[in-house]
Amino acid sequence: MSRNSLVWIVVIVAVSVMLVAAPYLARRAGVAKSPSRQAEIKGQPAPEFALESLDGKTVRLSDFRGKAVLVNFWATWCQPCKIEMPWFEEMQKQYGPNGFQVLGIAMDDASKEDIAKFAKDMGVNYPILVGKEAVGDAYGGVQFLPSSFFIDRDGKVVDRVFGLKSRSEIEDDIKAAMGQGRAALTVAR
Repeated sequence: MSRNSLVWIVVIVAVSVMLVAAPYLARRAGVAKSPSRQAEIKGQPAPEFALESLDGKTVRLSDFRGKAVLVNFWATWCQPCKIEMPWFEEMQKQYGPNGFQVLGIAMDDASKEDIAKFAKDMGVNYPILVGKEAVGDAYGGVQFLPSSFFIDRDGKVVDRVFGLKSRSEIEDDIKAAMGQGRAALTVAR
């Protein structure tokens, strides 16, 4: 075998490995392929899911119908996630009594025990669910972490946020989700 042939084989193998690993590595690095699929979800009913919580219970999005919900896809290795989690804790305390719920979905390679320890160390006061790729795919593919979806009281996606946004922007989206939907009108009367 000639040296040129060997070089070409190595190049082909290297390119093949990169193509296979790219989607996984892009998500780990917080690089979005294209938010266009995710943009289609805005104004649509939020995809239903049933995921296991850290305490072993099955939690469904429909369990929170009538409440405004922030569905936050995150991971223990995600630095921006660590910044926004304390904000979510405070907003859960502030807006929870008025019909608001944060749901954290861990899109992590870590064990359930490691995720639970991380959440406890962060002081999380809202349910953490163990994520599945199929749920992320239902939301348009979650390649960018954190990814947050703001759902109104009728279960429709009001907005979605990719990456870290300011606390005030997140709070504005929570207020918008809480103020929309038939249930908000019924409560206001």
